[in-house]
Order: sequence, then structure tokens, then C-alpha cells
Amino acid sequence: MSLRKIPVQELSLEEAQKELISLAKELAQHDIAYYQNDAPLLADWEYDELKRRNEAIEKRFPQLIIANGPSFKVGASAAEGFSKVELKVPMLSLSNIFKEEDIFEFTDRIRRFLNLSSHDELDFVAEPKIDGLSFSARYENGVFVKGSTRGDGTIGEDITDNLQTIPDLPQKLIGKDIPELIEIRGEVYMRKSDFYELNKAQEQEGKRLFANPRNAAAGSLRQLDPKITAQRKLSLFAYTYGEVSQISWSSQQEFLALIKNWSIPISSEIKVCHTNEDLVNYYINMGQKRADLDYDIDGVVYKVNRLDYQKRLGFITRSPRWAIAHKFPAQQAQTRIKKIRIQVGRTGVFTPVADLEPINVGGVMVSHATLHNMDEIERKDIREGDTVIVQRAGDVIPQVVQVILDKRPINSQPFSFPTHCPECGSLVVREEDEAAHYCTGGLFCPKQVVERLKHFVSRDALDIEGLGKKNIETFFDWKWLNSPIDIFYLKEKHEQDLLNTEGWGHKSVSNLFDAIHKVQQNTPLDKFIFALGIHQIGQSTARLLAEHYETIENLMEEVQKETALEDLIHIDGIGQNTALDIIDFFKEPHNQEVVQSLTNLIHIEPFKSNKQKTSLTGKTIVFTGTLETMTRPEAKSLALAAGAKVSGSVSSKTDFVVLGQDAGSKASQAQKLGISILNEKDFRKMLEII
Repeated sequence: MSLRKIPVQELSLEEAQKELISLAKELAQHDIAYYQNDAPLLADWEYDELKRRNEAIEKRFPQLIIANGPSFKVGASAAEGFSKVELKVPMLSLSNIFKEEDIFEFTDRIRRFLNLSSHDELDFVAEPKIDGLSFSARYENGVFVKGSTRGDGTIGEDITDNLQTIPDLPQKLIGKDIPELIEIRGEVYMRKSDFYELNKAQEQEGKRLFANPRNAAAGSLRQLDPKITAQRKLSLFAYTYGEVSQISWSSQQEFLALIKNWSIPISSEIKVCHTNEDLVNYYINMGQKRADLDYDIDGVVYKVNRLDYQKRLGFITRSPRWAIAHKFPAQQAQTRIKKIRIQVGRTGVFTPVADLEPINVGGVMVSHATLHNMDEIERKDIREGDTVIVQRAGDVIPQVVQVILDKRPINSQPFSFPTHCPECGSLVVREEDEAAHYCTGGLFCPKQVVERLKHFVSRDALDIEGLGKKNIETFFDWKWLNSPIDIFYLKEKHEQDLLNTEGWGHKSVSNLFDAIHKVQQNTPLDKFIFALGIHQIGQSTARLLAEHYETIENLMEEVQKETALEDLIHIDGIGQNTALDIIDFFKEPHNQEVVQSLTNLIHIEPFKSNKQKTSLTGKTIVFTGTLETMTRPEAKSLALAAGAKVSGSVSSKTDFVVLGQDAGSKASQAQKLGISILNEKDFRKMLEII
């Protein structure tokens, strides 16, 4: 039997030691996934169960507690790529409770610690527990100067530029009693409405979807490029403070009122509770309200109101004695899977869906549940006919938590994932480091047609004015458009129909067909490649392809050769997965037909570089080792500006290898292939840098 299945009270000393070591490793992995990668591997309740088991074993066997183990850790270390910020006042986490009776135990414990009788006043501030990413914003003389994540509690990630993009955070505090120095702390979150809009945009652009608003908020805030953060709609609530030069408030309630006057947002759901019954009622009330809130909460938090009491109570290892989080239980129910079907998304991504016997989960009738991807199906061994436990994740998306194996039908068979799209019959592919399968039908697949048509005519693609999203949807519904090819036959087939349509006059019809004709006369190659909507191909990659192949004919011919993969991955900026996506797209016969037809309807202008020709123009360069007078990124930038192509690996197509100090195997590879080797001085001469 697995140690994980043995109740804590039945573990031997040796078993407990092994289990604590196993839990420490597992929880560390989950902390990195949650805090660093913003991609949790477990649901909150599953993670909480591991933490509770760890705490229960430590309580029974205190002599086995691991130094720097889960009980001593807060969050995870700051990720690579971010500058580090030292938090002089640690950002600690909260202990959790899960039952109503735990409230009474919590308040009794505080009364005992403070030596208060049951008649002495003891107020608490209760607030919703926002499901987002913790932040600290440092203000000096009222001006915002530094932003940080929680990190491991003492060292966070510098997110100053990212926080500055959030409209909710004032850049300057205005009001009374502002300390010379204060760190405002709280939670960055994404509203549910903004989350749905973001995922819709992600889907239209062929990018990965976020699992929930918390992941979306964390992933958006922890971008190395603040411009990306600025494009996402993030919000925040403040609820406490860190380092501060002078405290003028005597309670949590006063502090919150003060920062609200400084225009720092706080939750409107905060309430002062005077009794245990008030705390219970608050918890029940927030549980009923949570589905109607425009942000996710996963529980409530109770804090002792008086500041002098907070100071006396102090902290235990990684959490304060004076505050606790009361988590909501997962809302679950048991039902049977009638069928597993594949849902094809608008960008071709496959999502397996379980059709369920309808069941009430937390007051909502659920008849379908997402199975996420094939990995999830295999990990949980989910099959048609299985009796399963269903949970509404975040009270929004139903998902299958586990299979009740005792109730599995005798003739049960594992689910087989399709190799061809159920909508169009095109090949199904999956990248090595991606969880999702997707249809390569692209321009041909009916499930993808509308969104791909919108992308095809969008501003950054062919930019056909007059063919906005609404008109694309309308023309599709009228069966005028089923493929990008149909756009160029609209005038011939439907001009009179359009003139007879309400809202369309001679001028607007004429403008539309003029815009289409303009595109036919001349379309830049990089815009055409981007318009095709190839998986993972954005504007910059489309330009790289245009620069490298120069004509659409060259691109179509070269990517179907046996050497295509080697050729593509030698383009700096294109990795193996992206290269395979390009090859798969042009290998699909339906896509070949559509692209060929489009090339007969549109004049696709060969790529012409506006860079002045140099001795490096058109040459492929590989850099290796440490350069003395410039950084590697600077050298790459100079080479590209000179018209060269920069590759990450040496091949027969490499023209020059530039050697820096401590050059590795690329130098010997170049010698074997007879490739010209340059030192840094030679390279600078070719660039005509003095």
C-alpha cells in the first residue's frame, strides 16, 4: 500500500519520516508550479490536503520536522529573469481552517494568548480572500518607487514597471497622514469579465488559454515585458502594509479607511465582526455571494482588529497568530460519464468533453465537464461509462476530479484520442512540450473558419477595411464565406445582394470592394504569411519567414522538402516546435489548395529588405563564446541590421562562425565543415565598426 493512503495515526516512525520527505519534495514542486510558473498542477483543495497531511505528521512526530521544509516555506524563490527585491518585513502566508468549529478554536486560542475573558471585547476584520497574486508597492514621500511579488517571503521579484501599468494603483498618494515610507500590500487579480475577454482574444490569436482568472492575473503581472502586462486588464485590492516609517492608525479598520482616502482600492465586502456568530454569518454570506462577484475568491480572512493585539500575538514560523484564512470547500457531486467527445476550438485546439448524466453541483445543474487534454484523461484513467466525482472549479468550469473505480463497468475500455479531426478529417498533431492536440485543417476546418476569416482580414494581416468581425459573421451565416478564397468572389457573386441589404448603400459597397481589390493588387509577403493563421506564427515570425524565403513560392516549396526542419530551425527566432507547425501546415493538402488558390487571386509582393547591402547581407552567422566589446544580443542585433541571418546552431548552410572567449563545440563543428571562422575583430571589420 502507498504511504499516502495510510492514515496519519497509523504511520510508524519510519513510515512517517519517508512520507515527510516525499511530501516536502512534492510540495516544493507544486510551489514552483504555482508561484513561479503560474500553472498549478493541482486544484487548491488537493494542494491543501497535502499541506494538512504534512502538518498532521509533524504534529504527531515533531522530532521528524524537516529544517526548511514545507512548514517553514512561504511561496517559492524568485524566478530567473526578474531582479530581486529584499523584503525587510517578510510577506508571510496564512494558516487555513476549513470547518465552522475551527472559527471558535481560533478565537479561543487568541483569547487564551491575550488572557482575555469571554466578556472582553475582541473584534475582527473579515474580508474576502482574493484569488490572485500577492504584491507589495513601496511609496517614498507618497510616490510609488518599487513593486515586488511575494517570492519566498523575504526575496521577491521586481515588478515595478508591471505594477505601474495597473490603473488601480496610484502613482502618487494624496491625502492626510501619509508616512515618508510605506509598503502597501495586497492582491492583483483579474475580473471574471476581463478574463473571459482575454481568453477569447487568446483563442482568436491561436495562443494558449488561461485555466482561470488567478493564472491569468499572475501570468500577466509576471511578464518580463511590461507592455504585455499593460495590454491585460488587471485590478488590485490592498489589505495590509509592510515596512512603514510611522504608524498613525491603531486598528486594521482605521488603516483600511486611511488608504481608501489615499485612493488605494480596498474590497467593498470588508466588515468588522464583534462575535463568533458574526464571523460564521460573514463566511456563509460570502459563500452565497461568491458566484455573483466579478472576481474569484477561495475563502475569507479573519484578522484581529486592534493593532496592539496584533503586535502581542506576533507570528509562528510562516504565519501570524492574529489572522487566519477560512477556505471554501470544493463543491462536488457524483455522476456518470455517458460519452467522451472531442470539441474543436476555433483555432483548432482539441478539448475532450465528458457528457454527464445531469447532476446538481453547488446549486447549478451540470451536464458537461472538461477533461482538459489527453494527459489528464490518462492520468486519471477516465473512461466512458465511469462513475466520477465532478467539481465546479472556481464555481465556473465543471471538471472531473476522480473516477470511482469500484463502479467501473466490466467491459470498460480506455479512451482513444482521434488521429484525424472529427470535423474535417485533417491530421491531428501535438507538440512535444504542449498538452493539447490540434487540427491541422486550418483554413479548411469548418470549426475554425469564422475566427480564421476574421484573422485573415484583420489590421495586422490583409487589413481589408469594411470586413470587420460583425460582417464576417454575417456573411458566414448567409453562406457567402466559407474560405478566404470566397472573399475575392464576393463582388462577382453577391454585389447585387449586398446592395439590396439594409445598412449597405452604394458607397459602403463600393468601398468594400475597393479595399478587396487593393489587397489583390499588392500584399506584402509577411502580412500574407501572418494572415494564414499558422499555429504559433505571429507577426515577427511571419517576417522572419518572409526575410528567409523571400517569395511565397519559395516558402511553399522549401518547407515540403526533407531538409525543411533543419532549414527552419537555423532561422534565429524559430524553434523546433514552431518549425514543425509550419511544416505540418503546408503538408496538409487542404491548406496547400487554399494557399495555391490565394496566390492566383492575390499579387503577393516578394520580400524586399530596406536594409543597405553590406558584406554580410544574406549570410548566415553563428555566435559562440563570450564577446569582449559587446554583448551577444548586441552582436546579433548588429548582424541582423547588416542584412545577415543569425542562427543558433552550425550546419552546412552556415557562412561564418564568430568566436568569443571560451567557445564551445560550435568551433570544432565549423572546422569540420570548413566554415569560415571570424574573431570579434574580424566581425567588427565586416560591420565597418571602428
